[in-house]
Amino acid sequence: MTTRERMGWIGETVDSIKSVKIRQSVSRAVSLGIIVTSALMMWKTLICITGSISPIVVVLSESMEPGFQRGDILLLHMGKDPIRAGEIVVFNVEGRNIPIVHRVIKVHERKDNGEVDVLTKGDNNPVNDISLYAPGQHWLRQEHIMGRAVGFLPYLGWATIIMKEKPVVKYAVLGAAALFVMITKD
Repeated sequence: MTTRERMGWIGETVDSIKSVKIRQSVSRAVSLGIIVTSALMMWKTLICITGSISPIVVVLSESMEPGFQRGDILLLHMGKDPIRAGEIVVFNVEGRNIPIVHRVIKVHERKDNGEVDVLTKGDNNPVNDISLYAPGQHWLRQEHIMGRAVGFLPYLGWATIIMKEKPVVKYAVLGAAALFVMITKD
């Protein structure tokens, strides 16, 4: 075998190895995309089933103790039935980007259209939530309610709290997961 033939054979081998590595890398990237897409599809399916824009939320404060602890995960549902006093709801108000989990303490039916407005309070808070609502707002309307608590998983939300309070942990976990998908063999 001449030198020229050896060089051609080596070049073909190197090209073949590069081709395999590129295919493996593309395959792993596609696998990562499928995982992310599947998670998003499951989330959208939960939204459709529960009728809630956020079917799962994490309790972020101590305002609902002793019933719910910080770090508990709440499962939400938003049915057509009117909200009643005593129910635990999750709501958003103008100017706050974090949902609030509190109990309905008073229900007010508007006479003009029959819609129900509610007043809420945290079980561990001394006063109602009017100070949390938008300025001049005294009741929550239906559009503020994200859902009713129908179940909970204790303490499982701590991972979310830690990642929210310490973003470096979130990026480390996401990076490690992506790296794991990219370097594992099929």
